[in-house]
Formats: sequence, structure tokens, C-alpha cells
Amino acid sequence: MIDRLNVFTVYVLDKDEALDFYVNKLGLEKGQDFAQGSYRWVTVRAPGDAGIEISLEQPGAPLHDDATAAQLRELITKGAMGQTVFLTDDVRGLYEKLQERGVTDFTQEPTEHFYGTDMGLRDPFGNAIRILQQGRVAQKATA
Repeated sequence: MIDRLNVFTVYVLDKDEALDFYVNKLGLEKGQDFAQGSYRWVTVRAPGDAGIEISLEQPGAPLHDDATAAQLRELITKGAMGQTVFLTDDVRGLYEKLQERGVTDFTQEPTEHFYGTDMGLRDPFGNAIRILQQGRVAQKATA
């Protein structure tokens, strides 16, 4: 039986640039960073949460052949590799802090929805990121 999620992957074009963005701009903390031969394993995670890590992965050897790596790089820059959703308790304050840190590629300013307030942005490579401040969702009464 599966108990919980441990690591998921976000494909990036440069691990050092990704590490800088996710740690110094977005505010995550560095998890693991080590090399095994020519392969470098780099993860980030929400501050204080050692439970789930994001592997920052570059297309290429030893994981992909040249043709697959080229296709993945194209999909990354198009923003077609899915999105990552983070939670915060102050999305508007975080929006201001991200602007102060030089983040400019916002796809949506903080916007109210029935489920809470969220915003959208892209990492330096095109990956979509949503940041959500959850609200109270009204529940219908049942008999």
C-alpha cells in the first residue's frame, strides 16, 4: 500500500538557475544536492517540510536520449509540462514579496474565487506555478 508522496519532478533547463529561482525568489528551501558521476540530484521543498520534495530535473542523459531531451526542452519552454500548486496563508503578501524579489512573469495577480484566493506565475523556463490561499468553501446541507 502507498502511504504518501515523497518526490515529484519539475523539468527545468538549468539546475543552478532553477535552484536560485525556487529558493531565492519563491522562498523554498534546498533539500538534497549531490552528484553521482555526471548526474546531479537536486531537490527543493516548502520550508520546514521534509515530507515532499520537488526534484529539479534537466532533460538529457542518463534519463533521456537526445531526441527525447530535445522534445522535453521544447515542451518546457511552451509551459506544457503541467503545473505545481503551492499553499500559503497570505497570497497577497507573498505576491508583493515576489515582486520585491524580482519575479515578473505573473500570469494572474491574486484573484478571489469561491475556493480561496490564488495567483499564477511561471518559473524562468516556462513551468506554470499556482499559489493558493485556501478559503472556506460553503457546503450544502444534507438531510
